[in-house]
Order: sequence, then C-alpha cells, then structure tokens
Amino acid sequence: MSQVSDNRMNRRQVLKAGLALAGGLAVLRPHRSSGQPPKDDAPWAFLSDTHIAADPENNHRGFYPYRNLEKVLPQVASSRPEGLVITGDLARLTGHVGDYENARKLLAPIADERPVYLAMGNHDDRANFRRVFEKPAGERHEPGGRHVIAVDAGPVRFLILDSLMLTNETAGLLGKAQRTWLENHLRTSDDKPVILFVHHTVGDEDDDLLDAPRLFALVKPANKVKAILYGHSHEYEFSERDGIHLINLPATGYTFDDVQPVGWVEARLTGQGGDFVLHAIAGNTHADGQTTKLRWR
Repeated sequence: MSQVSDNRMNRRQVLKAGLALAGGLAVLRPHRSSGQPPKDDAPWAFLSDTHIAADPENNHRGFYPYRNLEKVLPQVASSRPEGLVITGDLARLTGHVGDYENARKLLAPIADERPVYLAMGNHDDRANFRRVFEKPAGERHEPGGRHVIAVDAGPVRFLILDSLMLTNETAGLLGKAQRTWLENHLRTSDDKPVILFVHHTVGDEDDDLLDAPRLFALVKPANKVKAILYGHSHEYEFSERDGIHLINLPATGYTFDDVQPVGWVEARLTGQGGDFVLHAIAGNTHADGQTTKLRWR
C-alpha cells in the first residue's frame, strides 16, 4: 500500500557525505566497533514507506518522498540511535534498481555509522533490492527465498520478516516456510524479548497480511514476543492483541489523507517496555514530539 531536534545536520553536509559514500557503498553495515557491552536500554529509529523513486522529483499528493527522507535522516543522526529499521516499501511503486540506488545514496551517511535494516514491502522488488543492497546488515535468513533478518538489539531481539507476496499488489503473505522458520526460531532462542517487524498491517482486510491469523496463533503462546511493528497503511497508531503491542508506523514518503503525519519514530527500548516518540515533519504535525510508553506483557 502506498501512504525534532534543533541539532540537525546541515542539509548540504548530508548531501555531500551521501554523495561521497554512495559510490563505494554496497553494504549497509556499521563500521564502528561492536565489542561494547550490552546496554539496559537502547535507542532506535523506525521508519516505514519511504517510497524513494529513481527520479528525486517524483511526488504524490504534494509530498516529495526523496526530500522527506533527506529531512528525516539528519534528525535520525542527531538522535544517535543504535540503528535504523525501515519496514518496507523502500521503493516508490515497482522497485526499480534506480529507486534502490537513490535510497542507498540517501542512507549512506547513516549506514557508515550504524546498521540499517530493511524489510520488504509490496512496492519492493526482491531481486532488484538484492542487486543494490548486496550484503545488508543483520543475520540473514532466506526461508522460502524470503529476506529475513535477525538482530540482537541489546535488551531485545528484532526479527524482521518479509511479507512481500507480489510486487505492486496490495496484500501480503508470510507463507508457510517463513512461519515455520519463525516458529523454530522462537522455540530454540533464549527468553530475550522479541519484537517482530513486517511491512503489512495485521488486520483482516483483503489488503492486509493474509496469514495474520496464523501469525497470531503462532506468537500468542510465545510470551517472548512483545510487539509487532509494521507500516503499509501510512497511519500512526497503537493497539494491542493478546497482550502483544501493535505499532503502526507513520509513512516517511507521504500520507493518504490530511489526518496522518509524515515522519518517523524514535524509540528507547528495554527488557520491560519502550518509549516511542513521534517526529512529524509534514502532513498533520499536531502530535509531533508525543511520547507513547508501553510495558511488555
């Protein structure tokens, strides 16, 4: 589906750094040392639905996704997160190579300092994504040929799933192979709290994650699963099901209506819960800076 800090980096500096790094960047991995002891809490940046096109001037409903990401990434950098997760629809509509090349260029200054984890959405193309992001960050798994990433995120663990069924078709699907992998991973891993990331909304509409009921049947008894973060709807919303927090991230590219914000979410996570702060850069910015505090089940 298509939908602050005063210490911002100078936009020209970001562009300059991005251009300098883009030419040789094929891997979104951090270059800093990872030999630090785990923290009791961890700051992270969460984005969704960036919709970057090969043409930087591509726009929708008066929003320019390329410019939005240019504006957001300095904010992310100034928050000094452990890393960044984008929950799919990195590309504009059909996942062209040029879309991913532009996304890689924009993300380069962040990726040089910290890991960037990228999920697949329904406007992505897995083959083209892999051509540009040859060795993405994280512990990679490919159940059923999917793009799945496991991340040790200090006090929690991230499992970044792949719900891309068909490029430019709205609905999503994990599929049996990926669900089996997830079930095995949850059964054999330790009891560290787990946060799942997926692109598609987890309702019962035709354009949601089609096997969402099977996903919930799988994770409900796995008490280590604390939250599911997703995008797709271009809406910012918190809800709960079976004690599992459901966090619908706002779109960074554009909104579908005038009610929703364009932006990103800054999170501070612990083994007991998390604080989630909205950074709204466009659209409805009324809730910019609003913090939502969650406790894990």
